[in-house]
Amino acid sequence: MELNNNEDSKATPRRLLARRLLRMRTDAKLSLRALEERVGYPHSYLGRVEQGNQLPSKALAEALDGYFGTSGLFVDLLEMALDASIPDYGRAVVHSEEKAARIQVFNSSLIPGLLQTEDYARALFRVSLVGESEEQLSEHVETRMRRKRVFEKEEPPFFWAIIDEAALKRPMGGTKCMRDQTASMLEVMRTPHVTVQVLPFAQGEHPMLGGSMSLLTLQSGATIGYVESFASGEPAESPRMILMLTQMFDMARSKALPGKESLALIRVYLGEYENAEDS
Repeated sequence: MELNNNEDSKATPRRLLARRLLRMRTDAKLSLRALEERVGYPHSYLGRVEQGNQLPSKALAEALDGYFGTSGLFVDLLEMALDASIPDYGRAVVHSEEKAARIQVFNSSLIPGLLQTEDYARALFRVSLVGESEEQLSEHVETRMRRKRVFEKEEPPFFWAIIDEAALKRPMGGTKCMRDQTASMLEVMRTPHVTVQVLPFAQGEHPMLGGSMSLLTLQSGATIGYVESFASGEPAESPRMILMLTQMFDMARSKALPGKESLALIRVYLGEYENAEDS
């Protein structure tokens, strides 16, 4: 049985997961259809996972660990494989999110990744990752959703997002997707450690048109910056670059609506998407 041709010969987490599933199934003398009956997932899906063509969902990984008694092995390999799917230029920043005491983000045309719903993220990946299969898109979505676990920590980081009004206006994924996205964002904004401000169209130009940036402050007080545009990104750690990014963030914040006014504007857009869906 051959694994995905996109994978090279090294023992990547994806290949290790596929090989372990094949070994566990054959050692148990089970066909794929028999395994389907044991774990409740289609044999065709299991076959794609076993061939390395698709990663399992977290629920399937948990079901495999439960059936084979592998003490979280499949879940651990899944998390490693999802981490490996993050582009090199973003991996260090994503890992730093998990250790950050404060996260500040600015997005010029999109809802920030940590606030995105699954449907919004899928719609974004579908148009930005041309040629990828639905299975591959699902892996990207799951990786993005995993990042939101930082909000579930016992001491979650302070999160401050400034978004351009364009991110609210553009109906990414359609009206239902945006209705759910704006409603989700309003719900997250109710938590005390999350602040979201909207930079309105009326403010005209601003220093971050066409890009996005993140500033991650670690427990030590050190700050890591990250600038992204289209399919590339660049981490920044030098004091000079951090100072420049901080200044740009402060300029955008000075142009943004205060918290209550931002909340009111997001509610306006939620109402518009609800009305559009009902009409």
